[in-house]
Amino acid sequence: MTTEAIESDASDGSDGSDGSGVRFSVLGPVRAWRDGEPLASGSPQQRALLAALLLRDGRTATAPELIDAIWGDAPPSQALAVVRTYVSRLRKRFTPDLLVSDAGGYAIRLPRPEVLDLGLARTLAAGADKARAAGDRTRARNLLARALDLWDGEPLAGIPGPYAETERTRLSEWRLQLLETRLDLDLEVGQHAEAVSELTALTAAHPLQERLRELLMLALYRSGRQAEALAVYADTRRLLADELGVDPRPELSALQQRILNADAELAHTEHSEHSAPPSIQVRPAQLPGTVPDFTGAADRVQELRDILVSGESQVVAVSALAGIGGVGKTTLAVHVAHAARPHFPDGQLYVDLQGAGSRPAEPTAVLGAFLRALGTPNAVIPDSPAERAALYRSTLDGRRVLVLLDNARDAAQVRPLLPGAPGCAALITSRVRMTALHEAHLVDLGVMSPEEALQLFTRIVGAERVGAERQAALDVVGACGFLPLAIRIAASRLAARRT
Repeated sequence: MTTEAIESDASDGSDGSDGSGVRFSVLGPVRAWRDGEPLASGSPQQRALLAALLLRDGRTATAPELIDAIWGDAPPSQALAVVRTYVSRLRKRFTPDLLVSDAGGYAIRLPRPEVLDLGLARTLAAGADKARAAGDRTRARNLLARALDLWDGEPLAGIPGPYAETERTRLSEWRLQLLETRLDLDLEVGQHAEAVSELTALTAAHPLQERLRELLMLALYRSGRQAEALAVYADTRRLLADELGVDPRPELSALQQRILNADAELAHTEHSEHSAPPSIQVRPAQLPGTVPDFTGAADRVQELRDILVSGESQVVAVSALAGIGGVGKTTLAVHVAHAARPHFPDGQLYVDLQGAGSRPAEPTAVLGAFLRALGTPNAVIPDSPAERAALYRSTLDGRRVLVLLDNARDAAQVRPLLPGAPGCAALITSRVRMTALHEAHLVDLGVMSPEEALQLFTRIVGAERVGAERQAALDVVGACGFLPLAIRIAASRLAARRT
C-alpha cells in the first residue's frame, strides 16, 4: 500500500486495512482481529509465541528459537509439545495459509505488511522520510503523527519472556526517535508554541536525552521565552555534570550561544514568512491499554457502550459500593471506552483524578492538560478556572470526543471537566455514587460471580493447571473476595511460578 493511500485511510479513521481478513497489533497489547471482530489469542505465553512470529517479518522461527523466546533459560520439560499446542490453537483462529510450517519451524506470512500495526507504522515513517527529503515538511509531520497514533500504550504489553523484553525496549526506543523527528518537524513548520508542553513532559521523562532538551530550548526561544530557554540549558549542564560528569554536547552549547546573541536565524521556520501556520486539529488518544484477559460483565459492557454511542446520555458514571476498591471500575471503564472508541474519531481524553487519595487532582490543572492535548497553545490558556472550563467546552464544540474521568472524588470535581457539546461523552469511575450528576446514567458494581472469578483466574494461570486443581482454584478466588484486582494479583503470582 502506498503512503498516499495510507494517509487517505488514516484521515477517515481507517487503520490501514481493508476491513476484511485478519490483522494484528503489537504496539500495545498483542491482539488479533478477523473481519473487524477481536480474536482470542490465548495465554500470555501463547501471545508471546504469536508476537515472536509476527516480529520476524515472515521469516521462519525454529522451535528452539521460539522456546528460548518464550521461556529463556528455564523452559518447561515439555516445552516443544507446548509450542506445538500453541501453534495448533493459533492456526484454528486464523486463515489456513497464514501460520505455516517451514523447514522445521514456523512462520506467519502476512498478505501485506500493513496488516500488522508495526508494518503500517514503518510504511508511514518511510513515507515521512521521503516527504521530508522532497521538502514537504507538513506532509512528513502528518505521516509521522499517524504512525505515532498506532501506539496503544507499552509495546507487547503483558507479554513474558526475554525476546519480548528486548523487542519492547527496541520498539519504545524507535517510538522516541519518531517522536523526536515529529517534534523537530513541528518546529520547522512553525508549531513551536504547541510543542513546548509536550517537550517539557518528554524531557522530564527522559532527562538525559540532550536532543529533546535542544528542541525544548528552541521551542521556548521561538515562543518569546528566552530566559526559560537559557534556564533549560543551565539545568541540563548541571544534570549532566552531577549524573555523568560530562558537559553538554557541542550542538547544545552552540544553541545556548546563539540564544544569548539573539541570532535572527533561530526564529526562521518554513512558515515564518507567511501570516500564520495552518491550524491542525489535534486528535488525542490518551486511553490506557485494555487488559487482554478481560472477563465477565459482557452485558454491562454492551449496555454502557450502547449508551455512549447512542447519545441518549452524555455522561455515564460507573460507581462501586461505597468503600470498595479493586472491584474493577477502571478496568471496566477502559474496556468500554476502547469498545466505543471508533465512534469518537476526534479523540479520547483520560485522567486519573486520584479521588481516593489524600491529594485529589485539581480540575483547573486537568483542564489545562486537556486543552493542551486538544491543540490549544499554552499561551492562550487562561488562568481562571471558569474561563478554562468555558474554553474547554468551546474547543470540544463540533467534535466527537470521549472523556474518561477515572477515580473521581465527587461531582464537584467532575462537573467542570464534562463536555457540553452534543456528540461528546464522559465516562466516570468513582467509589461514591454520582447522585448529584442528575444527567448521569448510574451503574453500581459488585464483586464478580464465582464463575466469572474462576474464569479470570483460569485465563491468567492456564486451563491445564486450574483443571487439575479446580477446588483449590475456587478456594483462592474465594479468599480474594471475588474482587478482580485481588484475583489478578494472586493469579499473576501463581503464573510466574512454573511448579
